[in-house]
Amino acid sequence: MTSNPVLRLEEITPGNFEATTSIKVRPKQEVAVSPVMQSLAEAYVHPGVAWPRLILDGDRPVGFLMAFLDIDWRGDGSLFRSGLWRLNIAAEEQGRGYGRFAVESVAAEIRRRGGEQCYVTWHPGPDGPEGFYLGLGFRTTGETSGGQTVGVLDLR
Repeated sequence: MTSNPVLRLEEITPGNFEATTSIKVRPKQEVAVSPVMQSLAEAYVHPGVAWPRLILDGDRPVGFLMAFLDIDWRGDGSLFRSGLWRLNIAAEEQGRGYGRFAVESVAAEIRRRGGEQCYVTWHPGPDGPEGFYLGLGFRTTGETSGGQTVGVLDLR
């Protein structure tokens, strides 16, 4: 995990809700990732599967992540996966290691729960995060989900 001791994740609470929903990505990235408010609504309708967290550098909100834990990938009970569902790093905070910290934190949580793989999907294209995820060790699976590329990171 990232060695910066001031980076941490915090559950979303009434006390940090406004700070969480104020996280905005760069305008050109808005096509590639849903807004935090939509993610929180999805977390509400997927309790026990969605794992939303505010990313803090000290006490300063810098991003938002949401993991999915043991989601029924095909919807038929035949395949369960865990991974990073959303990653929103504030526009002015990008390029400082917060995205890497987020991915490493989700991977650590999946490992803690006994998982051996971390999945992610990303919007393909020039403004998408493919290079970021491939640089962290994800590999494409050859699958798509909702028009997005599916990647996997081996945690073993």
